[in-house]
Amino acid sequence: MTRSTAGDSHPPTPQHGRLTLDALREEIHQGRVRTVALALVDMQGRLKGKRYDAGHFLHSVVDKGSDMCAYVLATDVDMRPLPGYALASWDTGYGDLHVSADPDAVRVLPWWPGTALIHTDATIDGRPVPVAPREMLRRQLARLADRGLTAKTGLETEFVLYRGPYDRALDGRRGLRPVTSRNLDLSLDHDSRTDRFLRRLQSALGGAGLPVEAVKTEAGPGQVEITFPYGEPLSACDGHTLFKHAVRHVGTRAGLAPTFMAVPDPGVGSGLHLHLSLWSDDEPVLPDPDGKPSALARHAVAGLLTVLPELAPLYAPNVNSYRRYASESFAPTGFTWGFDNRTCAVRVVGRGRGLHLEIRLPGADANPYLALTAALAAIEHGIDHTLEPPPAAEGSAYAQDAPPVPATLAEALDAFRKGALGRKLLADGVVEHYARAAEVELEALGDAVDAEAVTEAELHRWFESA
Repeated sequence: MTRSTAGDSHPPTPQHGRLTLDALREEIHQGRVRTVALALVDMQGRLKGKRYDAGHFLHSVVDKGSDMCAYVLATDVDMRPLPGYALASWDTGYGDLHVSADPDAVRVLPWWPGTALIHTDATIDGRPVPVAPREMLRRQLARLADRGLTAKTGLETEFVLYRGPYDRALDGRRGLRPVTSRNLDLSLDHDSRTDRFLRRLQSALGGAGLPVEAVKTEAGPGQVEITFPYGEPLSACDGHTLFKHAVRHVGTRAGLAPTFMAVPDPGVGSGLHLHLSLWSDDEPVLPDPDGKPSALARHAVAGLLTVLPELAPLYAPNVNSYRRYASESFAPTGFTWGFDNRTCAVRVVGRGRGLHLEIRLPGADANPYLALTAALAAIEHGIDHTLEPPPAAEGSAYAQDAPPVPATLAEALDAFRKGALGRKLLADGVVEHYARAAEVELEALGDAVDAEAVTEAELHRWFESA
């Protein structure tokens, strides 16, 4: 666990990270939890909410829920009230939405001594908010269940560590220095600062009930990759939001400034790879009895290649996101698939019962709920229409003739708005909501990916907030 500050009078947080509501009540009665944070995931995948005194939470919030201005689901990274959203605007008066604690999403946070955090779900007049990221994923999982299928997900995330504090990013490129200057991919030799950060982060995550599968340094200077074990998709995404929260808190205390920008420096791309398998009655259905891709796996791959070109703003939401898609960068440039091929957009990987799909399109800046919603919607389409994929790419997919990944956010937004499949699978209101979010990014930054270097405006907007 991370060590509390010298002036912190809170008692130690509980050792077991994930709690039931009854267990939380007991922790509060025993004085081990004094603050409860009620959190809603916003469009950017960040945790927004309030910290309640634990006694007040038990008396007035746990059973009744709370209210939050609806603009939290209709704003940009800078939390500006913006026109163009049906959910919340000056014309609607910026009313409230109601947030209710999810009893299956209660965790203590070792990096916040004496604090528990609970993910919430948003409703208006008793009805779920369709554009809320958790609701979008939950709805897509329900559609999958209607087909007799469940999903398991493992998230693999990269980020870059710079020498802090975050204020240096506001000084421009000259203020940023990664903690290492060399390619340390798979290295087991780290400087003391990096090693200490990784140890503290792994301990903090374990204390929150989020044990990691593996930790390693990556190819980019200062780059780190964390992989998490397979699990239920909603819980995996909830864990991801807490993971990013932990990275920032542990990093700041270590004098570091972590960023989840897709490309914080030219040539340094950070991804959020989605490892995904499908199950029926506790049996994996992507491998056939011989451990090779089943017919359903082929349909799923074909659906991904058919639908994901229309849904890019859900997994590449920012101007900076499109800098990742460069030849020989390990990020895809075309909608291709292949067997154990890291140059493809969809990689079929694993052996026997462990055969699964790795979707390599999302960047580290992606909201995991939205990226996974897009992937599952695409798979649904492929299965429903028994689509067949093109031949698997052999060798470098960068040399293959395949539909290209959008080169810019403007190009992606155009396909998103015009695409009939996305509207059919996600609903018009959801598409218009997230299309407006992409418009806001273009209004703020322009379509600057043709510039030779990452712009100062991109750093100011996304370095700390991605």
